[in-house]
Amino acid sequence: MKKALIYTIVFVGIQFLVGGLVTLIFRLLKGESAAPGAMELIITTAATSVVTVIVFLTTKWTVVSRHWVRTRPWFVLFWCVLAALGLLVPSEWLQELMPALPNLAEETFDLIMKDRWGYVVVGLLAPLTEEMVFRGAVLKALLQWKQNPWVGIVISAVLFAMIHMNPAQMPHAFLVGLLLGWMYYRTDSIVPGVVYHWVNNTVAYVLYNLYPNPDMTLLDLFGSQQRVLLALVFSLCIFLPALYQLNMRLKK
Repeated sequence: MKKALIYTIVFVGIQFLVGGLVTLIFRLLKGESAAPGAMELIITTAATSVVTVIVFLTTKWTVVSRHWVRTRPWFVLFWCVLAALGLLVPSEWLQELMPALPNLAEETFDLIMKDRWGYVVVGLLAPLTEEMVFRGAVLKALLQWKQNPWVGIVISAVLFAMIHMNPAQMPHAFLVGLLLGWMYYRTDSIVPGVVYHWVNNTVAYVLYNLYPNPDMTLLDLFGSQQRVLLALVFSLCIFLPALYQLNMRLKK
């Protein structure tokens, strides 16, 4: 447990330290104190991701291996893609049933998501970095701490949700964190999680640019409650078989 907390604190510390340093450099170069633009936010986020990867690899807190990939688990990765697609609507539906949560990062999120270079940090760097930290290091330490794997999986999912530092994102992040943690436990590999995470973030990026209204609900998107329920059923018909297949195929 102690190691898991240290890894999380280091991750958050890098975000603040490197992010603050890059922001300071931009302020000195630009000579102004205006709110940061999209490219500045993207470069800052990219810098924190790269530094995080370097730190966790050089310290060997995260150990990357090709053992699992050498088994050629292409069908597993296919079902990871379907599971990610199938969970989006049910997760959003559940979140809409909950009381509205404050979206503290709405402005920053909007600037990054609307920029074409934003996909680099949202769709590529974020999945790799967060899987290396929260599954490859944090969950790995938690699994060694408790015999019951679900204790570690739940704790890692809570930490994963909290580091988003945005209440509006936390319910979905927690649900996804449970699934990503389970996949890591079954394989000892971050690859399934990276693929799932990449699909999840890519779809979010595409949908945000197609429908940029942050307050849009499923009802607004599909036009009627009946269509929302049909979309929910259709999504579950994708997610549940994918989950079944993953349960059958995932192995260390």
